[in-house]
Amino acid sequence: MKAVAYQKAGPITSPEALVDVELETPVAEGHDLLVRVQAVSVNPVDTKIRKNVSTDNNQWKTLGWDAVGVVEAIGDKVSQFKVGDVVWYAGALNRQGSNSELQLVDERIVGHKPKTLEPTEAAALPLTAITAWEMLFDRLQVPKVAPENTSILVIGGAGGVGSITIQLLKQLTNLTIISTASRTETKEWVKQLGADYVLDHSHPLTAQIKQLGLNAPLYVFSTTQTDQHLSDIVELIAPQGHFGLIDDPAQLDIKPFKSKSVSVHWEFMFTRSMYQTQDMVKQSELLSEVAELVDAGKIKTTVSQVLSPINAQNLKLAHQQIESGTTKGKIVLHGF
Repeated sequence: MKAVAYQKAGPITSPEALVDVELETPVAEGHDLLVRVQAVSVNPVDTKIRKNVSTDNNQWKTLGWDAVGVVEAIGDKVSQFKVGDVVWYAGALNRQGSNSELQLVDERIVGHKPKTLEPTEAAALPLTAITAWEMLFDRLQVPKVAPENTSILVIGGAGGVGSITIQLLKQLTNLTIISTASRTETKEWVKQLGADYVLDHSHPLTAQIKQLGLNAPLYVFSTTQTDQHLSDIVELIAPQGHFGLIDDPAQLDIKPFKSKSVSVHWEFMFTRSMYQTQDMVKQSELLSEVAELVDAGKIKTTVSQVLSPINAQNLKLAHQQIESGTTKGKIVLHGF
């Protein structure tokens, strides 16, 4: 089967960074589905692993943690899906990724694709939807109905995770949504998604919140550049607030949060699949809930660019764009 893979970690400019290869077709066993991949999207995790993780014994490593495809075969323990089902998922970090014609994925982290979306539109959502949902409702425990004027600040609202976070908040909660963005096009984007207020994260945030006359946010979700905004977050967050992040700052000193009794939460959407937690099926369930919201017209795709086909050349372009830090929404690749 065709795949895009690599062996040696390094910069995207290296000729070995991503390569078109032929790999053996895997076999579905146990809870696994064998999925013929139709479309994939690219996330920051792809670039981080490509830059930092080499393989052993000249094995090929396939990246990709967002996919839509058709179930081609099932393992003997599969109970929720059948051959021919069209599914979407983000996969597992400790298995081969979706940048291949065929991929094995555990049914407990898979959902049925929204009926109203094309594969390219749906492929933009799984990883970011899982990340946003788990952060909001599992980690921060944001209530569906909060006291009046309760607000949440989403730092980096125009990115992949931020784009779906704002939509979930708008559809499932009554929180006042404050988002950050720095360019005209991204400010408009987050407003369209449902942000009530937009701050410019290239300037101090606390002063902007005060200027707008807003209450101190009880919740803060930082999707990017947390280290640059940490002192601001400490100042602006409400006492007994809840702070969550998903990026990887080199250092994170949370001691300044002590006087406000702020709780700190890290979200890593691969935790459930990596440790085979008893509740890993929750990812399948939440993907089904998101699909229902999509089909009801309440959540829209966050795809901003589509490249075709799925090959090394186009994946390199996508990685370069992600690494620029200026991506709006998601980059999707379609077809082999």
